[in-house]
Amino acid sequence: MGIYPFVRPRYEARSDVPTLASGTRRVTYETLSTEASFAEVGETWDTLVRDMPRPSPFLLHGWLREWWRHYGEGSTLAVQAAFRDGTVVGALPLLIHSRRGLRIATFLGGRQSALADLLLAEGEDPAVAAELVARAASAGQDYADLFGLSGDCRLAAVLGPSHLHERIEAPVLDISAGWEATYRAKTTSKKRSHHRKRRRQLAQLGKVRFSVARTRAELEPALEEAFRIHALRWKGRPDGSGFTTPTGMRFNRAAATALAEIDVARIVTLELDGRAIAFHYYFALEGRMYLHRMAFDPAFARVSPGLMAALEALKIGAAEGLTWVEFLGGADRYKVELADRFEPLHLGLGLAGSATGSAVVAARTRWLRLRETMKRSATARSLYEGLAPARRLVTRPRDVMRPSGVRQTGE
Repeated sequence: MGIYPFVRPRYEARSDVPTLASGTRRVTYETLSTEASFAEVGETWDTLVRDMPRPSPFLLHGWLREWWRHYGEGSTLAVQAAFRDGTVVGALPLLIHSRRGLRIATFLGGRQSALADLLLAEGEDPAVAAELVARAASAGQDYADLFGLSGDCRLAAVLGPSHLHERIEAPVLDISAGWEATYRAKTTSKKRSHHRKRRRQLAQLGKVRFSVARTRAELEPALEEAFRIHALRWKGRPDGSGFTTPTGMRFNRAAATALAEIDVARIVTLELDGRAIAFHYYFALEGRMYLHRMAFDPAFARVSPGLMAALEALKIGAAEGLTWVEFLGGADRYKVELADRFEPLHLGLGLAGSATGSAVVAARTRWLRLRETMKRSATARSLYEGLAPARRLVTRPRDVMRPSGVRQTGE
């Protein structure tokens, strides 16, 4: 059973719940609006996640349940779910929160939910997906702001691609040939020589050791070291990850425990003379490796400990049998150099439930299209990037873990 002794769901079709017939097996629909009702689908939810074309570890039930416990206050759970013979066969994991007088639907899990999408059992009727979206459209929100969608997501197949706006470059890498072969194919002899030099420089400073944590007993101390290193790396710098806020640390401890139950979490740590100086935190799901967090002690920046930890993590992942790497957000130099290509993450806008919501969607769509046009102009892009420090002065600190994306006062 693990840490979540889920109750097997027992749902009966009601006269007020729409149904779809498929032979003798009917589909019933529910809006899961309480933590208890969401807990009841735990036994089968992760099967839907694993059935995704591009599975998202940020939609795993243990991760979402802990997220709701730590970040759900003030929001309304609005998970649209479809059941066939009492088993969940489709879901759209949403919540509704209020901001600036508007009710906004977003993915359960906040803006951290990279690759989030509509969930559908393998071989299930596409009409189920359409009905889930229709129910979500009338759930009481002004509009939906859905971040983290892939370009070929199921949600876009229902709504149409015009609702998607590219937001983040997301490098990917095929490591099915094994790490050594991939590494040699993706790097020059000069780059490999540079990496060897960095390893020698590290060794000159003391005893170098890499470790990988994946059990609960291993993850707990590794995560505490990760918090310490992350805080050092981002001290005095804007950090919107929410990783080391008080709530963020409580959440990540609980989430790591939940993910350890299904053997998904990994933390690779680089130690120098017994002291951790870098980490690479990733998830392993359905043969894929997903980067979650990484950082290094800036006191050792000259020997690139973060890069060394990242390369070791890729080596460990390949040795484990993982064949695909999702670097997710960011276009860091090492990611771009290793990547096969980019498979961007998108923002989905739509599901307007009011005239105000429709107006907001239209205005934001115009702005996003203007930004894309400006990015194609070197002059406009340079001006926009140059104004970044000024923008940070007038915007509230970010926290991708929260539904609003804004850090809570006191954190």
